[in-house]
Amino acid sequence: MRLLLLTLLLCSCTRDITPKMKASPNFNGSTFSYENKIINKSFFELLKWKFTSDDTPWPNEIEVTPIEIDKQRVYNGINLVFINHSTFLIQTMGLNILTDPIWSDRASPISFIGPKRVRQTPLKLSQLPPIDIVLIGHDHYDHLDIDTLIKINKSHSPNFIVGLGVELLLKEHGIEKTIPLDWHESYNKAGINFTFVPCQHWSARGLFDRNETLWGSFIIEAKKKIYFASDTGYSEHFKKQRERYGQMDISLLPIGAYEPRWFMKEQHMNPRDSVLAHIDLQSKLTIGMHFGTFKLTNEGVNTPLEELDAALNEFKIKKSEFIAPKFGQKFRIIE
Repeated sequence: MRLLLLTLLLCSCTRDITPKMKASPNFNGSTFSYENKIINKSFFELLKWKFTSDDTPWPNEIEVTPIEIDKQRVYNGINLVFINHSTFLIQTMGLNILTDPIWSDRASPISFIGPKRVRQTPLKLSQLPPIDIVLIGHDHYDHLDIDTLIKINKSHSPNFIVGLGVELLLKEHGIEKTIPLDWHESYNKAGINFTFVPCQHWSARGLFDRNETLWGSFIIEAKKKIYFASDTGYSEHFKKQRERYGQMDISLLPIGAYEPRWFMKEQHMNPRDSVLAHIDLQSKLTIGMHFGTFKLTNEGVNTPLEELDAALNEFKIKKSEFIAPKFGQKFRIIE
């Protein structure tokens, strides 16, 4: 852990801001913020967490059954596959969409230390169908895996839709087809509308670039409306987005990486928070994510599943309406 913290110090950097960032009402000239809240914790709070909190061990490896994907394009309905962490393959209206893709063995700036995956991906990168759109919610290492993005760019040359400032990092690595969006801005491709919306989170690749790029969630408006949270704490933004954009047909919400609560509450939802978000969005179907791949926090590997069951019982929500998927699980949603 000490070596990882040192590496984060060395990886910290500041990039030139773009004219679009300067013009953003969410940018104060140096950083972005969500409703002027300080979401991220200090370096000293990070040390306190790491050296004083009880931790539940995870197994080193959990077996995952490999899957195959039909590479034919989907025009009727939606095919959706949970790959790992916050990575989904969404196929609809002739487009293939990836969310926060991560295939690396570690969610870390270096290859030999940092959170290591306990479950391999059920699908190899080479098995993906042609990818048209990649959605990146923010620049944390478990959501923006640059090695994976470089490989996807080389093999598929998709459009990468990102928050303001994240495009600069991608362009440093030769990824040119970027579409940077401010909150509530949209991009349309082949009749599908992608809108970047606020969430209660933060951004950084190191210790000295906090909130210099914009983070967010996505609303995908195809024949059905899909909400991809990426990563967020629970707040009133879910209700506000349902009021502004309408009821969600499908929501992809995080249910893991949330203990201890004193450190994680503002930035990561626990399963009960996720059920509240499901209710706020009036989601017809919610699929959990952000669990069981990398040990990022203190709860056990199966704790999110157990606490999700308890929250669903508490709010009398059917388990068919909020699913904790198996890795590689496929969903077919008809129109």
